[in-house]
Amino acid sequence: MTGCPRHTVFPPLLWLAVAATVVVAVTTAAAVVSSADDGTAAVAETAGDGGDGSDGGGGGFLDGVFPFKALQLYNAVASYLEYFYDAVIAPIAGGISNRKQIPNRVSYKKYQLIRVVPTDEDEVLDIEAMSEEPGVQVWMPIRLNKTADLVLPPSVARDVKRFLSQREIEFVVVSSDLERSIAKQNPKSPSLNQKSELKATKGHTMTWNRYHRYQDILDYLMYLSEHYPHLVELLPIGKTSEGRQLKVVKISSGQTKENVVKPAIWIDGGIHAREWIAPAVALYVMRQLVENKSYRKLVSEVDWYILPVVNADGYEYSHTTDRLWRKSRSVATESARTLWDTSYGCEGVDLNRNWDWHWGGVGASRDPCSDTYAGSRAFSEPETRAVSDFLLDHRDRIQVYLTLHSYSQMWLVPWSHTKKLADDYDDMMYLARQATESIQRVHGSQYQLGTSPSLLYATSGGSDDWAKGKAGIKYSYTVELPDKGVYGFLLPAEKIVPTSKEIFTGIKSIVKSIMKINGAKEKTESTGR
Repeated sequence: MTGCPRHTVFPPLLWLAVAATVVVAVTTAAAVVSSADDGTAAVAETAGDGGDGSDGGGGGFLDGVFPFKALQLYNAVASYLEYFYDAVIAPIAGGISNRKQIPNRVSYKKYQLIRVVPTDEDEVLDIEAMSEEPGVQVWMPIRLNKTADLVLPPSVARDVKRFLSQREIEFVVVSSDLERSIAKQNPKSPSLNQKSELKATKGHTMTWNRYHRYQDILDYLMYLSEHYPHLVELLPIGKTSEGRQLKVVKISSGQTKENVVKPAIWIDGGIHAREWIAPAVALYVMRQLVENKSYRKLVSEVDWYILPVVNADGYEYSHTTDRLWRKSRSVATESARTLWDTSYGCEGVDLNRNWDWHWGGVGASRDPCSDTYAGSRAFSEPETRAVSDFLLDHRDRIQVYLTLHSYSQMWLVPWSHTKKLADDYDDMMYLARQATESIQRVHGSQYQLGTSPSLLYATSGGSDDWAKGKAGIKYSYTVELPDKGVYGFLLPAEKIVPTSKEIFTGIKSIVKSIMKINGAKEKTESTGR
């Protein structure tokens, strides 16, 4: 998705207040300048002498006493406006932006999803030019001899397809109406009576035949902690920009050998709001570890930290308002530049471009309306700060970082910001290859292995690169979940269980390898060899 509509969040009365403030500021500043003492005048005279070697004459705008007073006036006005913005405008703007409103649901009626494969560089350029049309979304990147998935709004769909036909570029219409595809993806929410029955019989309303709202997820985490206190601990790590709680689930038997530090694995999902399959898979893994007694060894020898939804605000927004929303939901009100910027009001930051690892580089945007907007600075978002702080606090034990995304069925290893391979690339690939081979044995699904630049695109400020480069977690992976483009981000809920079974099998493979590696280390240390 290339961006969101540009709009302004300030009402007319607020703009009137700003204008009135400018007038007051200018008047006040002029009075300040006119009452300047003799010392100031002396400085002005010195400035007029041209201390930089100029003769100080000529009556130019930057010459003599007048320009000095003009500069005084400018500084006074700027100072007053800066104070007014910090004290008045920013709080009001934030209040307006964050006011609870019922937004109109975004409709994708008659939006089309098309697939195209450029076969030469000219076709790549043609498709890239076409993708700049208003409202066109790029789901999969445009690359030579690779599949590109594009969403076309009805306003340009006919012209775009005509353009491709004229250029003799072959394409396939995957969906002629995305709104229908969205409606088919997730069964209707159960009624209150059905929810009550579920809670009465199971103790919770979580199921794996549909995608759930964020509150359902939090309720399930609470259920696990209350019913399995010997295995599950909830660790609040912070809040989102809209105030939602972020809770990490720690799964551990608590049993450990004396003087042995248990290794740990981190799993997160939902960094991108529209990728619903990621939180669902994380929840499935959680359920198996806690409720299935056959996996007690995995829990006794390894601690598991799972955050099913990183981008809770965006995830909820994708359920209530815009199914294809990607970013967080923060509103930038932190600088006067933002106040006057025409892009003000484009909400959200791409949380997978906001990490302090080559932040703001390749594959990231400085445009707040872009879907890859990296934020005003690294770790500008409370979500990324919360996760990074937790990872740093536990960096001595976390040996695997695994972040779930969709789509394309890939198992990616760092680095993502460069084509240069990591020094221990072969070590990471060895475990990843074991994981993908075990996945294939479940239902025959094939996952591509490699780095993001080699398989998808280069990107900077990502969580996987940061986890390896800054937190020092050796085995850092991004898993792009199914499918390969038939459904894209709209993977039907009926695919949750088969997908989750596959991924859990792959994760178990990696964790068992970590257990062997640590066992070998313990043996070596005990024998002194």
